Amino acid sequence: QICRSHQLVMVGYREMFSKGLVTVWSAPNYCYRCGNLGAVLEISENMNQNYATFGPCPSEDRVGPSDVGQGLCQPDYFL
Repeated sequence: QICRSHQLVMVGYREMFSKGLVTVWSAPNYCYRCGNLGAVLEISENMNQNYATFGPCPSEDRVGPSDVGQGLCQPDYFL
């Protein structure tokens, strides 16, 4: 089985070709406008698969530096 990402899937994941290919998309509400779910694929030691889907963080709970995007600071993951 092939597992890939980098293509928007509205329900977070999509199995195709008799489960020979799966697309997993982990960015819920992509670009703050797509309204899609995100997903994570867990594979056990016995190769059992479990998909966990999730929605976006509510707008009122989202926090971040106010000056990101204005060139004034970079998030830690870019350092």
